[in-house]
Amino acid sequence: MRMPESPVPLISAPDLARRLDQGERVQLLDVRSAERVAQGRVTLGATLDFRALAASHLYQVATLDSLRLDPAAPVAVICGHGNSSARATRFLRDQGFEAYSVAGGMAAWETVYLPRRLSPTPALEHVIQLDRVGKGALSYVLVSDGDAVVVDPGRHLQPYEALLGDLGATAAAVIDTHMHADYLSGARAAAARWQVPYFVHPDDARSPYDGAEGRFAHQPLTEGDTIAFGRATLVAAHVPGHTLGSTALIADAALALTGDFLFVQSVGRPDLGGQRDSWTERLWDSLERVRREWPGDLLVLPAHYAGETERRADRSVAARFDVIAATNQALAIQDPRGIRAKCVRGGLKGSRERGAGSSSSSECPAPRSLLPAPDYGPGACSTT
Repeated sequence: MRMPESPVPLISAPDLARRLDQGERVQLLDVRSAERVAQGRVTLGATLDFRALAASHLYQVATLDSLRLDPAAPVAVICGHGNSSARATRFLRDQGFEAYSVAGGMAAWETVYLPRRLSPTPALEHVIQLDRVGKGALSYVLVSDGDAVVVDPGRHLQPYEALLGDLGATAAAVIDTHMHADYLSGARAAAARWQVPYFVHPDDARSPYDGAEGRFAHQPLTEGDTIAFGRATLVAAHVPGHTLGSTALIADAALALTGDFLFVQSVGRPDLGGQRDSWTERLWDSLERVRREWPGDLLVLPAHYAGETERRADRSVAARFDVIAATNQALAIQDPRGIRAKCVRGGLKGSRERGAGSSSSSECPAPRSLLPAPDYGPGACSTT
């Protein structure tokens, strides 16, 4: 008779993320194939002690010395969905290690959102950046007098609803700064569920390939339009280039939610719509505009990041515009040919979604045909 196996000790993906984010040293063993690890892996935090060895090889090695695991410290084991890691965790425990399987694996890691409170403004009592660590994707909840605007939400609505509940706020509107090419936006679903308006620029409400209109309800958001909620007002600045409808949102003349137009260390790719040359010119014009018009003390809040170096001391991803202008090499390019050349050299490479939570060992993630869904793994939305 086969005896039942004992339960495998688990660590949840949110718990793993919080530990890494708070600077706790964590040994993490990824037992997926080398190909999968190359597509995207956990990289959150400066104290992550990462190594990878496919499960199929783990059980064949004569000794685990090559992994250089510290037997005096816990080991978290991760795979795609938590199955292979469970077996590997048992194996490591048999070898004397305090091992834990990451429940749900990388699929669960992709759903972790860490909220980060930013400084309020005179009209916004709450400015919350939600960091989707497995994508390097950032979204925002802005609250004024109990009314909230949610910007660039991911498809998992529960973190936003929980945050709104904690803040005692009610959603008043949902906005996409642009139509996202590399993850599934939750904006339309959120607007329908919360029965509030969904705003997007009309140029992003149609296909960039054939101009076909999208079949979804939305409110057009164009240059100079304002969205008022509570005591606050958002002003739309049309900054095409990454997409034709890319829009930055200026709040209280203090914050610029830039979507995928401008990042802390890069700018949005102009080649994703199949019109690289014309979109590069549009991107260049948008960059020239903000260099000319935006004040240096404007705090830029992007929709993606590439790594730990883009974080501030409080772990948020943000920077003053004058700092970005002085340090962002892509923003410093002096003519549009330079931006176009970066796309050519990169061969449609460069990811601003690899982020502190999920990175690729090459500049560009693997073809999407290898991935189960467009919302899985790192994306590719910036020039580098």
